[in-house]
Amino acid sequence: MTADAFEDFWSFALRLYAKPGVAPACLELQDRHGKDVIIALYCCWLGASGRGRLDEAGLAKAEATARPWRSAVVEPLRRTRHALKGVAGAEALYGRMKQIELDAERTAFQRLAPLAPEPDPQTGGASRAAAARENLLLYAADSAAAAEPIIVAVGELTR
Repeated sequence: MTADAFEDFWSFALRLYAKPGVAPACLELQDRHGKDVIIALYCCWLGASGRGRLDEAGLAKAEATARPWRSAVVEPLRRTRHALKGVAGAEALYGRMKQIELDAERTAFQRLAPLAPEPDPQTGGASRAAAARENLLLYAADSAAAAEPIIVAVGELTR
């Protein structure tokens, strides 16, 4: 796995997250359903980039890879940032914490990218969108309705 895979994953995630409805859907998966947004984006990227479908074992490996960093670093930073929100005089600190949290999330992407197989260049857009959908639904499971805006956006990106 090359640094290009990480950059491809990161770039894909930024494009997807910027699509209308995706950020709120990701935050709903996170805040209401306890899902990791980075794992959700990883699921989408695998399919959309032609890297294929996840099975239970692949999903478990991704979660095991992401969990320690998320628990030890990302979540404490997020809690700190949330605690600063709206505190008078802490606006600049809040902004810096937001950037630090984003940097920590970027590290999580770097940890996940090496798990992905190389893309299959012969996989077409419709197959990629279907794989992304199946990967995300495998992860989202009981919160599939919340994932729908993400699935729609992935379809748009894979056309």
